[in-house]
Amino acid sequence: MYPEDLKYHAEHCWARIDGNMATLGITYYAQDQLGEIVFLELPETGTEVGAGKPYAEIESVKSVSDVYSPVNGTIVETNKEVVEAPEIINEDCYEAGWMVKVELAEDSGVEDLLDAAAYEKLVAES
Repeated sequence: MYPEDLKYHAEHCWARIDGNMATLGITYYAQDQLGEIVFLELPETGTEVGAGKPYAEIESVKSVSDVYSPVNGTIVETNKEVVEAPEIINEDCYEAGWMVKVELAEDSGVEDLLDAAAYEKLVAES
């Protein structure tokens, strides 16, 4: 349920780190709590994001929520497919349902993220 190759933030988002780039999305737990996702608003490329700060808005049949960045950096790509068909996030939150790609800042915050086991424990305790 929580891939081992990802890093996690307590705000239920994940980062796939590849060198100085990170692909970001929300976790299975987050999409499960939201329910059926019907709308996603992503920022423009070039937008700076900060660890623990909202960068997008996601709407489900239940509620509207902020999406938080797990890292510091600059958005270099957005996933237009999930904007057009946000239900992809419910179907495949870790692969096709990614949201943005970020070029990591020098002080990226990656070292502060949780591994899969620590995130799973956090979810179990909440």
